[in-house]
Amino acid sequence: MPAAIVPIRGVRQGEFVVFEVAGRPVGVLLADPATDRAWVRFRPRFDDLVDDTEVLELLESDLRAKAAEMGAAALLAWFDDTLSNSVGMSERKQVEVDAFTRVIEQLYDEHVDAREVREFETHLPLWSLRAACGNLGEEMAVEAEDWVPVPEGTRVSKEHFIAYAVGDSMEPRIPAGSLNLFKYHPAGSRDGRILLIERFGITDATARYTIKRYRSFKRQNEDGTWEHERILLEPLNSEYEPWEVEPQDFAVVAEWVRVLE
Repeated sequence: MPAAIVPIRGVRQGEFVVFEVAGRPVGVLLADPATDRAWVRFRPRFDDLVDDTEVLELLESDLRAKAAEMGAAALLAWFDDTLSNSVGMSERKQVEVDAFTRVIEQLYDEHVDAREVREFETHLPLWSLRAACGNLGEEMAVEAEDWVPVPEGTRVSKEHFIAYAVGDSMEPRIPAGSLNLFKYHPAGSRDGRILLIERFGITDATARYTIKRYRSFKRQNEDGTWEHERILLEPLNSEYEPWEVEPQDFAVVAEWVRVLE
């Protein structure tokens, strides 16, 4: 894996604030002005800051509920008007965002509490490839951009990685611009599964990628062996047509597991 790490390439504008208790940063709220959604991340414990922690321990869940009910802009305005002596809020700041779930974790690490990165345990590599949900992506080399925290309760291994989806041919299941979890070397039949497909590049170091549902139609030979008769790469969006491809021109890289955002 390449050692170089490159910064976020933001494509959207976000706004964030940092919350403080007893002069110490304890949480971050990140808002998307375009959709009026909010992401919230607070430290899990407050007993090293104050004696009465009951209200503070409910603050994160309370803000999430209020954000869902009121929207991010109204929530920030409400908090401006209802600040207590125990909880403070910083001025609003702008930040470039590629994926809000990723940036809220980075802001938490930067402003509240930097957590240990345990590779393939707490974090997975974000690969620089942009897997196209539409036409094949541009010719590109692939390297690790960053290590991204995995959602709580998600079991991962060295077979897993994270990458972006570009385009809308797999919507609504895979939104354009979303971060997605993949697993290398899918076992068993691939027919009907959503896969990350590689089209071989001009050089050994570059390739093009796409996410599609893989459909394989086989025929049995007289000697009992099987061979591909047709391979289709199918979009989920009915506005797009499936592609018929030749086996020698493509390779299956990984299986799509889930959307992270």
